[in-house]
Amino acid sequence: MVTEKFRRQLRQEAEKWWQEGWIDASLYQRLSERYQLDEIETSANNRFVTILLSLGGVLLGLGVITFVAANWQEWSREFRVFLLMGLFVGVNAAGFYLWRRPASSRGLQRLGHGLLLAGALILGANMALMSQMFHQSGVVYELYFIWGLGVTAMAYSLRLVSLGVLAWILLFISYWVWWFSGSFTQGATWIGMMINEMALVASLVFIPLAYWCRSRIIFCLGGIIFAVCFVFGIRPLSLWNNPNAGWLVAIAFTLPAALLWAYNLDAWRFSRSSGSRVASPVPVAADPFQAIARSLAICFFGILFYIFAFHWFWNDSLYRSASDRWNWQSWHYLDVILFIALTVLGWLRLSYQLRSLRIFQERSVNTGAIAVFIILTAVIFSWHTSIQPLPIIAPFLLNLMLFLLAIALIRDGLALGTRRTFWGGMSLLVLSIISRILEYDTDLLLKAFVFVLCGVSVIAAGLYFERNLKPSRTALPTNSSPESMP
Repeated sequence: MVTEKFRRQLRQEAEKWWQEGWIDASLYQRLSERYQLDEIETSANNRFVTILLSLGGVLLGLGVITFVAANWQEWSREFRVFLLMGLFVGVNAAGFYLWRRPASSRGLQRLGHGLLLAGALILGANMALMSQMFHQSGVVYELYFIWGLGVTAMAYSLRLVSLGVLAWILLFISYWVWWFSGSFTQGATWIGMMINEMALVASLVFIPLAYWCRSRIIFCLGGIIFAVCFVFGIRPLSLWNNPNAGWLVAIAFTLPAALLWAYNLDAWRFSRSSGSRVASPVPVAADPFQAIARSLAICFFGILFYIFAFHWFWNDSLYRSASDRWNWQSWHYLDVILFIALTVLGWLRLSYQLRSLRIFQERSVNTGAIAVFIILTAVIFSWHTSIQPLPIIAPFLLNLMLFLLAIALIRDGLALGTRRTFWGGMSLLVLSIISRILEYDTDLLLKAFVFVLCGVSVIAAGLYFERNLKPSRTALPTNSSPESMP
């Protein structure tokens, strides 16, 4: 998948090659035509205009909704139904017609895109107003959930990334409204059961949509909603004092990262031959979204280690009241079992890499390091919950893993010349040091010294990194190995 960043880097390098005589004008022209290097700035301007028109479409939809609400009581019910249906069909039909215009009419295409986005908003308003007119009572999270599914169907049919993002927002809102309303402690409707399994539902909705639209944004959002909803769906802190649920707590805090790191479409077709391809000297094409999944796995561990590095998180008295409210049903295990099976298949494929694992790797954050993090994290949480509390050892080990993860990211950023990895590790390291200084009762002079030291270290490290920055080895498209990650 060719990104705009790659095209910009290729244009810069191709111009240098041409000026230095490595390539001639005809080869440069073929590269320009193949990767559309002359249209980079035009694409950026078009994207900005699209954003403005999308924003205008959203405001237009909100304005229409507000106008209808202002005159709602004065119209008859038949006229209301006709108005709502006509507005929805008219806006979407006009948007679809303009959006399907030839490529030369890009302005009309963007206008149609904005109208389709406004039509998705009108869909939610129609649902709410129709239920009100016909006295169909319900809760808010059900409205957002069905609205999100409707927008998802529109995104699949039109292959629009903006509609996929809007569907993600609506489904995420429905989940949090459902969560904070405490509906998981009450009798569940079919919508409530689906929202409770949001990690599975979102994975089935957004991961195929990401491939259908070829969108990194949708895949990243799908990975985020999977990880968040999986952890909150199990509610591990409510099981903190349940000695029989230590394995479930360990799964909640390790399985999202394990599954994201092992993610690869070829992994679900696991066979002996697929494993042999991993060790083959001939490179094979990796999944286009594997790097994003592995970045999300690293982010998950970074956030997890940072949160539970605070010692007061391991105070059992904080979770006694929550433990009494826990109500675990048998059907809650369905998504857990499915995700465990997928994770096992993925790591069976990665096991062929672990067999030939070298002591010194090109990357410090590799499959072996992630496997160690997963095992240690699972042991810590299960031991603390099921066997014996670890109020001192657990935060110490998590601080140690947080420190090692930050150092590994800094090392990878320096070795491979990737700014995002380097500054991610630096931010994690400085944040952990400052948090420990503020958490424990230390002298103000020591805190001032640590702040100054962190500031000087960040400036010095940044200057050193920028001065010794190496060109990224992944600047040109290559067949990525399974160990590849951003």
